[in-house]
Amino acid sequence: MRQPAARPDNPAMTERSPKIVEISWGHMEVDGLGSGKDFTLYPGGGHEWDWSETGTRHSPGIQPEDVEELLRHGAATIVLSRGMESRLEVDPRTLKLLEERGIAVHVAETLQAVELYNELADTHPVGGLFHSTC
Repeated sequence: MRQPAARPDNPAMTERSPKIVEISWGHMEVDGLGSGKDFTLYPGGGHEWDWSETGTRHSPGIQPEDVEELLRHGAATIVLSRGMESRLEVDPRTLKLLEERGIAVHVAETLQAVELYNELADTHPVGGLFHSTC
């Protein structure tokens, strides 16, 4: 299993989530993390999102296991992108988990999700999952 980016044992609210500086079909550039296709981002860091780690597929979509990492890193708000053509679904179990934990969640097409995430990153401990293709 991938090792997460370095961070303190107890992420502080002052830790900023890395901003997405560029997004286009199949390509993202994240401040301090470099470039890739899909990303998992959270307060203090992130990495490329490898769907195979949790068995994520376009349907049923983003799994509860995908967002658990964001929660472990202190995300109090989560942005989930559905892809550039909104083909990536969100498993209803994922939304239920976030609701049960009192986590604010936003689900949007990728360009909209990136815009919202970058705005929230200035003031909130935000995490996100971003898919840059379909």
